Amino acid sequence: QVQLVETGGGLVQAGGSLRLSCAASGRTFSAYAMAWFRQAPGKEREFVASISRSATTTYYADVVQGRFTVSRDNAKNTVYLQMNNLKPEDAAVYYCAATLVYGIPIMSADYNYWGQGTQVTVSS
Repeated sequence: QVQLVETGGGLVQAGGSLRLSCAASGRTFSAYAMAWFRQAPGKEREFVASISRSATTTYYADVVQGRFTVSRDNAKNTVYLQMNNLKPEDAAVYYCAATLVYGIPIMSADYNYWGQGTQVTVSS
């Protein structure tokens, strides 16, 4: 089992940047594919980005491609989400997730472990 704790959320102006971190504890971090999801009020939780166990492969939602970058440091048991050129529509609670499922899933149902979330607010 792995425990996940997200940090780094906050209030930022449109066009600004934030870096989210997700610290993992428990079983071997490098055994897990990792992902970021987000959920805005009244909306379904949606996929943002995912990263392979070795950090060699990443996937992004079309709406964040080119603006967000997911990375991980297996020595520090941490996954990151660098968010640049933020837009008001990026405002949401951002969740870190981990899975032992083969591959690099983009569906939330494939992720077994979740953090508590961190709020990102973008002012226009």
